[in-house]
Amino acid sequence: MPKPKSYVCTLTEEQIEQLRVALDDRNWSLGEAPYAHWKATQDKTNVVAYCSGKVTVQGRGTPDMVQFILEPYILGEARYGYEHILAETENPEMFQPHAGIDESGKGDYFGPLVIACAYVEEETARKLLEIGVTDSKAIKNDRRIADLADQTRALLRGQFEVIAIGPAAYNRLYAKIGNVNRLLAWGHAQALENLLERVPECPRAISDQFGRKETVIRALKERGRAIKLEQRTKAESDIAVAAASVLARHEFVRRLEFLGKDAGRALPKGASAKVVACAKEIGQEGGEEALAQVAKLHFRTTRQALGLPPLD
Repeated sequence: MPKPKSYVCTLTEEQIEQLRVALDDRNWSLGEAPYAHWKATQDKTNVVAYCSGKVTVQGRGTPDMVQFILEPYILGEARYGYEHILAETENPEMFQPHAGIDESGKGDYFGPLVIACAYVEEETARKLLEIGVTDSKAIKNDRRIADLADQTRALLRGQFEVIAIGPAAYNRLYAKIGNVNRLLAWGHAQALENLLERVPECPRAISDQFGRKETVIRALKERGRAIKLEQRTKAESDIAVAAASVLARHEFVRRLEFLGKDAGRALPKGASAKVVACAKEIGQEGGEEALAQVAKLHFRTTRQALGLPPLD
């Protein structure tokens, strides 16, 4: 299998500086590029280190640059050109036609719950691996998520679905359903059903193990019940699930930003002390009604924000 003439990875600022020094020592021509720390060129090969942490290598010298400079001196591991071989050895089914489902926002007090479903075939799976698609939880940089999401959408060519349940709707549904896993099962089923309208030939779907599979199956309609549904731990190792996780996380981040603008303040992710402090500010200004527009009320953070004792 020929190795591609492009490579993408994410580095820390320290690693980016180490790479700059390594290239400078080897007489690469250093310059500037938009939104980047620097750009390096040699023998029709370009390396760009973006401020987001993404580093791209393109050109005929990509294999040598990655294998003899980037991997041994910066990454400390050999992986270039072997991603597909390793994936095919460990998970050959990943390259067969199937859908992956994942969510974002489940553990975040502020913001929506977003569920995404992505369909891949062999060629798409390979290209997604090549651009660096992986479980979004391993990507801490929002700009990197946005960049990957744009590339993922282009590669999927419309064969995906993203459902966002905003805080107000989420709170209404939770009040009716009373269980996060049942709500999540409904969202997974809806995303899959919508995808199957576009890709009726999809034979199976994979999602993370979050509850009883029967709960999702009950939420599916006729089309969804006709395919094979798999739930597995660490499902994000599957490229379709990883693609769905990137799409879901990007939509979550985007909507969280909009909610923050409406609320007049940045809304932090997660459920940390910083989140509690922000929730208290909103609760003091507008009470539970204001929190209901930006947050998931069943979190214990709500009672903390409103000065209420915790439930037993």
